[in-house]
Amino acid sequence: MTSNNPRRVMITRTAWEGRFNAPLRAFLRTETGGARVVVVAAVVALVWANLHSSSYESVWSTTFSVRLGDWPVSHDLRTWVNSGLMTVFFLVVGLELRREFDIGELRERRRLALPLLAGFGGMLLPIGIYLAINAGQSTAAGWGAVMATDTALALGAIAVFGPRFSDRLRSFLLTVSVVDDLVAIAVLAIAYPNHPSPTALLVAVVIFGVVLLVRAWGVRFGPVYALLGVAAWVAVSESGVDPVVVGLVMGLLTYAYAPGRDELQRASDQFRLFREQPTPQLARTAQAGLTSALSPNERLQTLYHPWASYVVVPLFALANVGIVLDGELLSRAVTSPVTLGVVAAYVVGKPAGIVATSWLVARLSGNRFRPPVGWVAVAGVGTVSGIGFTVALLIATHALHGPALDEAKFGILVATVGASAVTWLVFRAVARLSPSRRARALLGVTEAIVDLKLAVESGRDHMRGARDAPVTVVEYGDFECPYCGQAEPVVREMLADFANVRYVWRHLPLTDVHPHAQLAAEAAEAAGEQGSFWEMHDLLLTHQDALNPTDLLSYAEQLGLDLDMFREHMVKRIGVDRVAEDVESADLSGVTGTPTFFINGRRHHGAYDIVALSAAVKGAFAAAKLRPEYHRREHEHREDPPTS
Repeated sequence: MTSNNPRRVMITRTAWEGRFNAPLRAFLRTETGGARVVVVAAVVALVWANLHSSSYESVWSTTFSVRLGDWPVSHDLRTWVNSGLMTVFFLVVGLELRREFDIGELRERRRLALPLLAGFGGMLLPIGIYLAINAGQSTAAGWGAVMATDTALALGAIAVFGPRFSDRLRSFLLTVSVVDDLVAIAVLAIAYPNHPSPTALLVAVVIFGVVLLVRAWGVRFGPVYALLGVAAWVAVSESGVDPVVVGLVMGLLTYAYAPGRDELQRASDQFRLFREQPTPQLARTAQAGLTSALSPNERLQTLYHPWASYVVVPLFALANVGIVLDGELLSRAVTSPVTLGVVAAYVVGKPAGIVATSWLVARLSGNRFRPPVGWVAVAGVGTVSGIGFTVALLIATHALHGPALDEAKFGILVATVGASAVTWLVFRAVARLSPSRRARALLGVTEAIVDLKLAVESGRDHMRGARDAPVTVVEYGDFECPYCGQAEPVVREMLADFANVRYVWRHLPLTDVHPHAQLAAEAAEAAGEQGSFWEMHDLLLTHQDALNPTDLLSYAEQLGLDLDMFREHMVKRIGVDRVAEDVESADLSGVTGTPTFFINGRRHHGAYDIVALSAAVKGAFAAAKLRPEYHRREHEHREDPPTS
């Protein structure tokens, strides 16, 4: 679908993103902004606790109760934040992992093996270091606090310190950190229960079984799942297990899928009926149609992700980071096995575990399983994974108490700062490498997932630019789509800036909203029969409000085409099969709207202004330079004699 507002050229997103498909870039923007708020909340907590520690503790120790008849649920305010609101955070974590599993990087299951094992390695070595330092002491029970990575802060740090063009780096980090979170929550539920109640846990299992049945019946009514989720949360809470696990499980059970053209067509038809007859009944039908076109995963992420990033996690930091940083704590921390164990586990153990495990998996598998990024990037993921913050604090509050808890919190804060500093040093060092060595260090040699199902063919596709260019930009477009018209000058500027790029146009006329789009596409094909496809293409996008048959004929005359041949081509609809081929290829590639761009076969998520497209093209160039055929082609060009 497209909008008729022509002023949104610099902020418009591709249709894939515009339809709330939870792309990685949007996820990262939320995490980056949320990370800043978390840092501010942590600083406020420290200042508050050190200025007036009694008021800080009295506020978070205030009891808050919810009573249903004779059955009360009573916790202090800190527990409501840690075990109540944090359920929303882990719901988002579960949703994001499920999205990656269904339609993201992990949809190729073999790509799950290495980050999964790297995540385990990045947990086991820190645990071993912590236990070695705390051997024989009661504080050894805090081993669970050194397992997990704070996904929000880690992604925020990568956005600040890391390279600009590697989505694969961020995907790898996301997978490793979510694996950490999954195992950490399992450990929290199993290793640190509080007065376990098998009966309540059995009730929770039954409720989750009902959730599966309701989902199998195809129920899409959100309040049903919300009610079951609340019931499961209460049951798990009464069982003695931390109920944040409920959010994670509910997220993992929520499907993610791209909206299909049939669903979008149905939603468009329902909206058109409402437009013609705006009644309450048709309004509800149109709203239901629009909602059903989106997967539950995407709708829930759109709803809860900002709340988790900007409210829940900052409140958690405010409730838990406040410790009194006096001389006594600092003197204890210098020699405390808890503090030293936490810092060593996160700053040394995390990167060493992730890098060593990744190397072993690649070596033992004969490089069948290898990181999707270069080895320096793997090291960067390892160092930034030392930011444990949120989940580390959550587990520490269950595993330790009294002075040991304060020492653990201090160690977590020091480890967060230390891991961030080491990450900055890693990427600062790689920035000093030559472009080719930097690209290999960051991107590696693993082929990215190809989203474009029908490869570009020089004899079939309409191309601009060098035929053997290392970077190919494919646009699925609609001549009546205003956003395609807005993207056209951006594409021209991109081709002017990058001489070694080829650009391909493929038709995707959205006939349900653009009645002249099909005819315009066939007119471009008719002009192409006379060698003037691109001239007609430019005229059609320049005059998007004039695409009637008489207008198309006047454009053909303006271009000096053979009008009889042009008319015959249009009357016989000779180009309809060619347009249908492009539409079919769009369906195979999951394209549902225009404009949608692919760069070297990979879908471009995000804005299609010159800055965003140029950054994506630069990233594609960097990856292309790692392929042997690129250097072979460059050598052949240098060997070719000059032509007159």
